[in-house]
Amino acid sequence: MRAAFAGTPEFARVALDAMLAAGIEVPLVLTQPDRPAGRGMKLQASPVKQCALAHGLPVAQPRSLRLDGKYPDEAAVGRAALEQAAPDVLVVAAYGLILPQWVLDLPPRGCVNIHGSLLPRWRGAAPIHRAIEAGDAQTGITIMQMDAGLDTGPMLLAEPLAIAAEDTTATLHDRLAALGARLVVDALGRLESLPPVPQPEAGANYASKIEKAEGTIAWTLPAAVIERRVRAFDPFPGCSFTLGGETFKLWRAAVLPGAGEPGTVLAAGEGRLVVACGEGALELLELQRTGGRRVPVREFLKGHPVVAGQRAA
Repeated sequence: MRAAFAGTPEFARVALDAMLAAGIEVPLVLTQPDRPAGRGMKLQASPVKQCALAHGLPVAQPRSLRLDGKYPDEAAVGRAALEQAAPDVLVVAAYGLILPQWVLDLPPRGCVNIHGSLLPRWRGAAPIHRAIEAGDAQTGITIMQMDAGLDTGPMLLAEPLAIAAEDTTATLHDRLAALGARLVVDALGRLESLPPVPQPEAGANYASKIEKAEGTIAWTLPAAVIERRVRAFDPFPGCSFTLGGETFKLWRAAVLPGAGEPGTVLAAGEGRLVVACGEGALELLELQRTGGRRVPVREFLKGHPVVAGQRAA
């Protein structure tokens, strides 16, 4: 089994590492171009590229694979690299580029995707975030045969995973990455014998990309909705609000009974900070000021006195 690999972030890196540990031959790795990162905005290789280079694997980083798109020369280089690698199958995990038909057709055994949900629920770019935001009790991993649609191909393997009440996108991501790595190694080991199962249309929905603006807290929403968003948007983009003219990020909260004008501080002091919401109230447990670090609310209140009746926005 020669399995080329296409992926970019840590979620994909975990799968690539598992494939290599299982002895699967990886003749080529496709990943996104290096991006500026950190305070110095220096170019940084993706986690997948770092893993590939550490194992001496060939790497290609075209900005597009569409031969008729904006970067046809880079797409042509990517195509030449794939043709030279001659993989039996292409494994795709959070790659970040849409695969044109020529890529889907190139490997004899097609392209296999590791998707972070139980399809057809949460097709699209942000299945982990959206599952937490929606209050789902479980999610999972689906190994699917890719087609021209967006996460619409037939399913090869799937395994559920419970979402804990305290899960953030960060914690759930790590468990799903490990599960995806295990399942894709399993799938590759018996690819010829796994029957492709068409996805049902019932229950299909779309996990749209997370936009930074979604992190602004609207206190008119129910407290339970805000609390789920706090967990769903951790680590990115975080949930923010203003109080006393300064902007803060909220990283942990708890839903409480309570009533008041949304955004009004109902209780402050003795290590507690409670804000009224459109339905119920939210106890703020972990906060961060701009340029600071995350701190428990007790520590936060020592440097930022708050009184009942103040309004958060």
